[in-house]
Amino acid sequence: MRRQLQIAILMTALTTVIFGLLYPLAVTGLAQLFWPAQANGSLIKRDGKIIGSELLAQGFSSPAYFHPRPSAAGDGYDAINSGGTNLAPTNHLLIERVNREAAQLLQDGSPGDRKQGVPIDLVTMSASGLDPDITPAAADFQVARIARERGMTQAELRRLVRRHTRGRQFGVFGEPRVNVLELNLALDAEWPLR
Repeated sequence: MRRQLQIAILMTALTTVIFGLLYPLAVTGLAQLFWPAQANGSLIKRDGKIIGSELLAQGFSSPAYFHPRPSAAGDGYDAINSGGTNLAPTNHLLIERVNREAAQLLQDGSPGDRKQGVPIDLVTMSASGLDPDITPAAADFQVARIARERGMTQAELRRLVRRHTRGRQFGVFGEPRVNVLELNLALDAEWPLR
């Protein structure tokens, strides 16, 4: 019995050191060596200051900026409370909220927006509530409002959106997408607010 207890204690200590200390240190070291930006959170810096991450959405409420998907993560894009609403597509609360938000977006938009309809990702939340990307259709839907607010042409703004549209990963996985924070930073760099 004593021998078995010694073996159990030794195995527990050994596996704790290997898998609780050495393995995490090795993986962290390799990540820092080969992918330092990703290992540190894909942070976006301007003038030496961290302003966000390309992996997490941030709220933009000004009409002069592109808006991300709505968030159910706590008090708006709170990574600590990440999560969607888990409401079924037939849930009356979800239907009422989507209809209310779609009506508001159409009211704020241009007459052309009423014909094309509101892209679904502007009125529904992602599973995490922190999705940093929108579809090119969702970006295009917002072009008229932003161009009007910034005093620029819609054609200029559409070119900027196209430059910041990422294709499918490896040409196969996912859908084309636009990172809202990166697009808004480029917008400020090329057409600052007056």
